[in-house]
Parts: sequence; structure tokens; C-alpha cells
Amino acid sequence: MAGNGVCTVEKRENERMTDTRRLRVLIVDDHPVFREGLRSLIDAAPDMEVAGEAEDGDAALRLALDLDLDVVIMDLHLPGPSGVEVTRQVAAERPGIRVLVVSMFEQDDSVFAAMRAGARGYLLKGAQPDELLRAVRAVAAGDAILGPAIAARMIDYFETGRPVPFPDLTTREREILVLIAQGRSNQAIANHLVLSLKTIRNHVSNIFTKLRVVDRAEAIVKAREAGLGSPS
Repeated sequence: MAGNGVCTVEKRENERMTDTRRLRVLIVDDHPVFREGLRSLIDAAPDMEVAGEAEDGDAALRLALDLDLDVVIMDLHLPGPSGVEVTRQVAAERPGIRVLVVSMFEQDDSVFAAMRAGARGYLLKGAQPDELLRAVRAVAAGDAILGPAIAARMIDYFETGRPVPFPDLTTREREILVLIAQGRSNQAIANHLVLSLKTIRNHVSNIFTKLRVVDRAEAIVKAREAGLGSPS
């Protein structure tokens, strides 16, 4: 009898979970490998499912307006209408659908443009799977969600009242640029951040490219002019 009772409880629990409506998600991204990864992640979650996929802005807007959706996972740079424009139209015509931007771009103008258009969340590509699933659930519930790096940039913006200097730099690159401006060598920066010297050299090379400088001296001048560092 005890065994039958346990089976009955499990059956009722399974029926309850089956009856609960899953969050329906539209994936919008022009990279098929990334879409495939998102589809596998979402379909494996017990409380959500992929309702459709789009690889360009026109298809994204058409599906967002036609399908029964809860959340759109939106890339910003798409063929056709941009992710920002699609977000703006979805927010205007289907306000019950929440847009979660997942992009590789963390520049201030991209973040603010997406949020002004009506996005409810912004994550960077490379976010951990559990972080992405939590974000989908949060925006579906009406909350706003920002990835850690994006939140830090927005806090800095509102505290200073001005855009973050050198928005093309990642958070790590900006941290390294500050240390460069303090006059620290690559080895000293590697020791300070507990990173390999090779990793620091790669970051420094990226910083020089993004700042359009040819050497360390020019990078230091630009950084100090922006107020990012001073001799330590």
C-alpha cells in the first residue's frame, strides 16, 4: 500500500508539472551555433520551451507578433532591422512580451539604446547557463535584469553622470588600463591580477588596438587624460 501511495503522489506531481504552462521563448540570433546552444539549454529546462527561432530582424518581428510568446532572447546586430528596432516595435505592439538582450557588445550606447527601446534585461554572451535561465525567468516575471559587467557600467554612469571612458574596452581591459596608467609593468599587472603574463600581454595588445595607440606611452597619456589612473 505504501508503495502505491508513493506512486500516486509522484503521478500527481508529474501531472501538476505537466499542467503548468511553460514559458515560451523566441530565440533571435544570426549565428546558428549560438541558436542551437540556446535551444538545447532552454528545451532542457522544465519550465520553458523554444517557440521559434529567427536569424534576422524581419523574421524576428514577424514571429514576435504572430506567436504566443513570453520572452524574446534578442541579439542586437542582425541582418535587416536591428535588434534595437525590433525590440522597440515588440514593446510597442506586444507589451506583454519581455525582451532579454543577449549580446557580445557591452558599449554604453548599445546598452542604453536597448533599454530605451524597451528591453527588460541585458546579458553578455558568455554568461553562465544558469545565469541566462534565471534572467529569462526574471524578465518573464516582470523584473529587470542586468549581467554583472553591464550593471557595473550603468552604476558608474549614473554615479559620475557621464559615459564610461573608452566604452569599447571590456571591464577587464579597463582594469588593466588603469594599472598601465599607474606605471605598472606587464609582470606587475599579472602578479596583481593573478593572471599569466601571456594573458596580460594579449589584453594589452587589445587595449592598444581599441585605443588606436602604438605604444605604452600613448596609452598612458590617453588613460590619464580620461582620469583612469595616476602614478601609484
